[in-house]
Amino acid sequence: MGDRILVLYGSYRSDRMGIRLADYLVQGLAARGNDVELIDAKAIGLPMLDRMYKEYAKGEAPAAMEALAEKIRTADAFLFVTGEYNWGLQPGLKNLTDHFLEEWFWRPAAIASYSAGRLSGARANSAWHCTLSEMGMVVISSTLTVGPIAATLDAEGKPTGSAGEALARAFPRFADDLAWWTEATKAQKTRKAPPY
Repeated sequence: MGDRILVLYGSYRSDRMGIRLADYLVQGLAARGNDVELIDAKAIGLPMLDRMYKEYAKGEAPAAMEALAEKIRTADAFLFVTGEYNWGLQPGLKNLTDHFLEEWFWRPAAIASYSAGRLSGARANSAWHCTLSEMGMVVISSTLTVGPIAATLDAEGKPTGSAGEALARAFPRFADDLAWWTEATKAQKTRKAPPY
């Protein structure tokens, strides 16, 4: 089996379009031989951040938080799928991410953004770079920006039209970049333990 990759998605809207991109990425990474799991913030339903996972006594964190902490700790890499809300970060995904800190350390993260318009969530994509770096992840240089989302992927997450063709052309390089950094971080950890 390939790398263990978590694809994290954060929209809480009733008519979620970004789930199409999350599904496309899960399918694409799985087709490359990876062990991929979609982490849907809405389905997990963590509360608004009050106490981080590390602030609970051992064994006292809510069950959903404990289960997610273990998945994060054992993942080789992360892919954040984010919409853009008013030029900023998607609150559902940010809330899920902020419940953890050390659990994210020393693994690569990739970012794929989307929007209803032609800017494809690029501003949120950029904002996530510094956020994920601060949280101890190596953010890869390749990125995906998808928009308008409804004209790029159909309801089953299949590429459609010229925008879908562009996404299908961009995905292999994006996935190759994530795979390279995943291999690099795994190899480095066998040579030398992380400094903290």
